[in-house]
Amino acid sequence: MQDVAHHAGVSLKSVSRVVNREPHVSAKLRAKVEAAIAELDYVPDMAARTLAGSRAFMIGVLFDNPSPNYTIKVQSGVYRACVENQYHLRIDNIVTTASDSDLEAQLGAILRDGRCDGFVLTPPITDNLLVLDLLEANGVPYSRIAPDIVQDRAPGVRIDDKAAAALVADHFWSLGHRRFGVITGPAAHGAAHLRREGFVERIQELGGQLVGEATGGFSFEGGIAAGTALVTADERPTAIFACNDDSAAGAIVAISRAGLAVPRDVSICGFDDSWVAKSVWPYLTTIYQPIEEMAHAAATMLIRPDNARPQLRTLDFRLVERDSVAPPAA
Repeated sequence: MQDVAHHAGVSLKSVSRVVNREPHVSAKLRAKVEAAIAELDYVPDMAARTLAGSRAFMIGVLFDNPSPNYTIKVQSGVYRACVENQYHLRIDNIVTTASDSDLEAQLGAILRDGRCDGFVLTPPITDNLLVLDLLEANGVPYSRIAPDIVQDRAPGVRIDDKAAAALVADHFWSLGHRRFGVITGPAAHGAAHLRREGFVERIQELGGQLVGEATGGFSFEGGIAAGTALVTADERPTAIFACNDDSAAGAIVAISRAGLAVPRDVSICGFDDSWVAKSVWPYLTTIYQPIEEMAHAAATMLIRPDNARPQLRTLDFRLVERDSVAPPAA
């Protein structure tokens, strides 16, 4: 760092501020130091940085989510932020449906077993007040992906799940569908609740009929069970909205088992635009949610905090039209 400071013609403290991504560094100073770093091929020594300061240069991600696509994309986004900032990544899983004492023990073990500078929380952990209280009581920073409650409590990243689900309802309606079903996610998952609410409210506004609702739990097996319940009911929907792609894929299986075809007899739309959407046939119409970008932003907020106030960023979504949605049969 002394070599970099001498080469750039700045103080050692200035180099330290740039290397450690401290706020309020001028663009001119940052450019000068980064140019010197590039010319000298300087790479910070992670072990030395850890010993010299109070930071471990490691952040963790906490999961309690049944969707493999979601967890993989979150890991990818957080890992990219770690690489960009010379941090290490730790991954842990906790069961939020456990008793309060068990949940406290799970989190306590994670905090004891490894030193992290903070955690990225994923749904439904994002909205677990006991977890938030425990992290704050231990002085551990955190950022949240898709927070539903107390959104100003900590930095976070989200999309407008209600508006995205309403867009699905509009798409179905524009094609002529009037009888609808919905496959919901886990009860404790805030985004699942918002998606169901956005879809149902929009259907009611349009004057459509919600003829069935079943819980899919964000899993493939849950989607099969929920889809079976919807398409074997006395009044079958012509269009089904599943609150994630895994359960939508399961519903396609259920529809086929019932002797029906997608989209000829039943249209179906998912949510996430995961790899699952193009692993089933017909390819799945779905909402694209920028999961990896959300995770990258949440990790960056944790590594480079804005201490002025907690920030909640909202990223864009879009409807991806494929083959699983069509006008209803005559």
